[in-house]
Amino acid sequence: MAGTIEAEKQTAAEAAVLHVVDGMVVGLGTGSTADFAIRKLGERVAAGLTIRGVPTSRRSEELARRLGIPLVTLQDVEQIDLTIDGADEIDPESLALIKGQGGALVREKLVAVASKQVIIVADSSKIVERLGGRHPVPVEVLRYGWHVPARRIRSLGGAPILRTDASGMPFVTDNDNYILDVAFGLIARPEQLSEALKSITGVVDHGLFIGIADRVLVATGDDIREYLSPDH
Repeated sequence: MAGTIEAEKQTAAEAAVLHVVDGMVVGLGTGSTADFAIRKLGERVAAGLTIRGVPTSRRSEELARRLGIPLVTLQDVEQIDLTIDGADEIDPESLALIKGQGGALVREKLVAVASKQVIIVADSSKIVERLGGRHPVPVEVLRYGWHVPARRIRSLGGAPILRTDASGMPFVTDNDNYILDVAFGLIARPEQLSEALKSITGVVDHGLFIGIADRVLVATGDDIREYLSPDH
């Protein structure tokens, strides 16, 4: 099964890279599926494709540099032409997402909202009928006083757990913040929850991506299913 999932990730990611053309500024997502897209872009750059990449994390930056992809920062460009990224859960009707298991949700969201088009790539396990059933919602919070927003999150019905790394220490994001993984169960109103979380003092941002994805490419075996935003 693991081999099938990895093959689906690669199939979806490489299908998204076909949308990249010469001269584009491309947002480089973070995570195992986005890694496949970055590797394919590296192959195309080596073959003569001219692009500039905007990485969403140190992880994606390091991979892109190793592959010879020219990089710029978000501050260097007025707009990104296309961002390719993965997701942890996808509602195929609204294209609402949960993202952030890789810990890069804030930079991923910044790059996404600065993009003309956002393509999400995923294996078939990421499609859900309703968000929240399989993954918690990651919420990036300031390290200072993180327990204060955690209490507010509990008042919204969430069960926050401070994310830790392999050594058992608190996981620290590229922005030097902590992440609370918050179990809400099935989320009936993602838009309202998104607004409520963002309004909490101490919350930097969260992993509910609402109205951001333009196109989702999901691989099932060797087949690709395409979902378009209702506003597309």
